[in-house]
Amino acid sequence: MNTQTSSAAQLTDGMHIIVRSLLENGLDKMYGVVGIPVTDLARIGQAKGIRYIGMRHESDAGNAAAAEGFLTGKPGVFLTVSAPGFLNGLVPLKEATENCWPVIMISGSSERELVDLGEGDYEGLDQLNYAKPFCKAAYRIDKPEDIAVGVARAIRAAVSGRPGGVYLDVPAALLGATMDQAAAEATIYKVNNPAPAMIPSQESVTDALKLLSTAKNPLIFLGKGAAYAQCDDLIRKFIEETGIPFLPMSMAKGLLPDDHPLSAASARGLAMRTADVVMMIGARLNWMLNFGKGRHWNENVKFIQLDIDPMEIDNSRKIDAPIVGDIKSSMTLLVEGLKDIPVKASQDWQKLLDADKVKNDAKFSTRVTTVTNPMNHYNALGAVKKVFDKNPDLYLVNEGANTLDDCRDIVNMQLPRHRLDCGTWGVMGVGLEYAIGAAITTGKSVVSIHGDSAFGFDGMEVETICRYKLPVCVMVFNNGGIYRGDFPNLGDNGDPSPLTLDATAHYEKMMEAFGGKGYFATTPEEVEQFMTEAIASKKPAMINVQLSIHSGVESGHIGNLNPQPVTGPLAETNLKKASSK
Repeated sequence: MNTQTSSAAQLTDGMHIIVRSLLENGLDKMYGVVGIPVTDLARIGQAKGIRYIGMRHESDAGNAAAAEGFLTGKPGVFLTVSAPGFLNGLVPLKEATENCWPVIMISGSSERELVDLGEGDYEGLDQLNYAKPFCKAAYRIDKPEDIAVGVARAIRAAVSGRPGGVYLDVPAALLGATMDQAAAEATIYKVNNPAPAMIPSQESVTDALKLLSTAKNPLIFLGKGAAYAQCDDLIRKFIEETGIPFLPMSMAKGLLPDDHPLSAASARGLAMRTADVVMMIGARLNWMLNFGKGRHWNENVKFIQLDIDPMEIDNSRKIDAPIVGDIKSSMTLLVEGLKDIPVKASQDWQKLLDADKVKNDAKFSTRVTTVTNPMNHYNALGAVKKVFDKNPDLYLVNEGANTLDDCRDIVNMQLPRHRLDCGTWGVMGVGLEYAIGAAITTGKSVVSIHGDSAFGFDGMEVETICRYKLPVCVMVFNNGGIYRGDFPNLGDNGDPSPLTLDATAHYEKMMEAFGGKGYFATTPEEVEQFMTEAIASKKPAMINVQLSIHSGVESGHIGNLNPQPVTGPLAETNLKKASSK
């Protein structure tokens, strides 16, 4: 062997070092869209043992990776090309950060000197500085010997403290840069304890238990942070030992079964208005809980909040007993503390809520079982509920407006971390990606339920589902519009209303086009039958669920967030009438 060949054989490059660093830390999956300059990074990753999942849009890749982060507690990884692809990745990066899910976005980029001088490089953009407002941390690696440290910092930032999104900038020159292979190997290491326990003060735990022990009507809110913490047994033990009724946020459903006797979900309004002490476990007092104040809450309510971030305490109102630490450590101390400070909710409080639950459940049951032709959201989801009741290990992904809100109320979850939806930001266009991430991560069957508007954001990912032969059953609830399909055009130009979509569309044909199985359901019985068949097949499938165009409420449960139009001679006189149909 000549000297030149021998020397070349002993070199490695930035792409190989990145792949080795990821694998050393157990990050063996990557979602992405390839192109200049990251195509060979994906190919090398696949060759060396990373499972690469090629998506149809960078936003979709980011959301799939974020779903993996939520389900595993390890950062999901997604890959984008430079500039436009990078910009597409910023939305899921921000979404993951708002949801407190660990994810790492790796993007190829232009050379810094060309960007800084504005010389007009191919897809030139100062990506590092653009990324910073959208994530928890952002780093740029310029030298191959720094790759392992850059990856380690990204991992630690993503999972430590409050989890979130991290941006990792890898310029084209870095990817192709070479160094001695033995020297490169010596730089690679596994991060030691990237998310150390953050144990709260004993004093804060004691204060919280003392406050709970004085409560007449205590209540517990469970947030997705409690689900992410994966200390399900501790949370369940605390709730059952104290007998405190609980309300789960949507992605905390299943931490305790939704049909648990202490669940106050169907008495939510009464529980919030009447509770005098509320413990927040991994939930935040943001817009979803009316910031902990106003007409939805008892005006004299006191709050206990468990959160890893001290900046979250007193974010929107006074927190009477904050516990700052990770959920697992906090719950361990709370359970132990019950030995010295017993807490027991009164039977009168439980009876009050139970009576309200019976009344509300009866009303809701009538909606779900009423036969309509065509179907509405309630009876269609009633059929979905039957299938989930028989198959509690199914993963559920859910997005839309009415399709999202009504599914939360109707379909029960029995197991933790089996429901994923739009979360803290309330965005659309996350459903199929979350379904892909859940199927890739768990290997289990996933049902992905979308409104027809929501499906339009990411519908091409049905091809990805088919290409990777994933056990995903996609359901499109088609009522022909955004919210519903009966809104008129208030003008006279003949165009559809801004809210109108195609109520006659056969979305299931998209799945058939890529080799999956399509179904068209017009009755609840067909919904149940087709779901059962699709799940049993463990193959890609889609059910077009045909609803009435009159089914749905404008803006779902949050119509109050819409500005109200003015009235008067110059105002649109038909708007109120159109919106109240």
